[in-house]
Amino acid sequence: MIVYIQDQYTVAMPGNKRSAAIILITALFFLWGFALNLNPILIPHLKKACQLTDTQSALVDSALYIAYFLLAIPAGKFMKKYSFKSGIIFGLILFAGGAFLFYPASISRIYSFFLGAIFIMGCGMAFLETAANPYIIVLGDPDTATQRINFAQSFNGLAASIAPLVGGLFILSGKTLSSDQKSFMSPAQLNEYLNHEAAAVQLPYLVIGLVVLSVAVMIYRTKLPEITNVDSSLEIEGSIYKEKNLMFGVLAQFFYVGAQACVSSFFIRFSGKVAAMGEKSAAFYLFIALMGFMVGRFVGTALIRFFSAAKLLAIYSIINMSLLILSVSLHGKFPVYALMGVEFFMSIMFPTIFSLGIRGLGSKTKEGSSLLIMAIVGGAVFPVIMGRVSDMSSIQTAYLVPAVCFIVVLLFALRNLNVEKLKLSMSH
Repeated sequence: MIVYIQDQYTVAMPGNKRSAAIILITALFFLWGFALNLNPILIPHLKKACQLTDTQSALVDSALYIAYFLLAIPAGKFMKKYSFKSGIIFGLILFAGGAFLFYPASISRIYSFFLGAIFIMGCGMAFLETAANPYIIVLGDPDTATQRINFAQSFNGLAASIAPLVGGLFILSGKTLSSDQKSFMSPAQLNEYLNHEAAAVQLPYLVIGLVVLSVAVMIYRTKLPEITNVDSSLEIEGSIYKEKNLMFGVLAQFFYVGAQACVSSFFIRFSGKVAAMGEKSAAFYLFIALMGFMVGRFVGTALIRFFSAAKLLAIYSIINMSLLILSVSLHGKFPVYALMGVEFFMSIMFPTIFSLGIRGLGSKTKEGSSLLIMAIVGGAVFPVIMGRVSDMSSIQTAYLVPAVCFIVVLLFALRNLNVEKLKLSMSH
């Protein structure tokens, strides 16, 4: 029997059960990563099928990320009253339900119906993230918590790389009509074209719903180790909102997720406008970029064994700002290559900010985790800002928005780096 204590929580289990739990929880990272990273496909696709502006199409991200903001704290309370396992199963049911709603939404071709389906999926994913991120941290030695969450998030990166490839093959038609072409079509012909475009999401999302339901059944039938509260010398007194590093972490997470959503969601539109790529070609480039994101997760997990997590976060932030400035300044395919590089260097940011943010919270770890998950609402805010900038100027200029976001991530990293240096000097 192995017992690990992480701040206030204790996990007692045989080694084989711990391994099984880690495998199942890691599978959840893959599931929501896949669904989340279909958004860069859905945005240009629904822009065509529902005839939207860039600002309107960005509401795909908003519908998903607002769900995280609204559901993170209720999810935490639900799991506190019942259990992590109950929260995970409920989240998977919501996730599947939202996916199934894509079928009637595609028939009606009502954009708000699509947004409702995406919102319900987001509610389920909020439950999963609120449970899985802190759960994977406490399933093992506290000293390797950051490395463990980065490893689990690597499978989120794997899903992120696969999603645009699958979406590009099964959702995008590769046929985008100009305003002039539409003007020569009869209302019946245009309606048939739009219905055909909208129907492309039916099969992929039915499959997603069935897979998610299957995982829910599997988890229901599996005995997961319990995480119980115990007394701890790391008991934190006072309001959670007085924890300055956590609050800075929440702000950094808000800006980071906003940047990530901006970079990925408009990648296909950016590639088409700046490098004259067709949507299927751009989707393939996005697949390569997100493969880099996945590789970056594994590379980052290895690097954190040798370098400070805060130092790596600071270096990656500076590199991303530089690459985004290049993407705004250059012409041809070079800006696209710069954006692909940004995906690699974003890879470790979410789990690293999460781990640094809840470090040392003791009895308030669950509350801190919920706040960090709520910060994902940044993905609802910044793509809309970016879409507005794009409508007012150009999609290329709009990529200054995520560049600004990485400034906040850099400041959070530098704060934690200074704390680490102070602790090191005090130890000597």
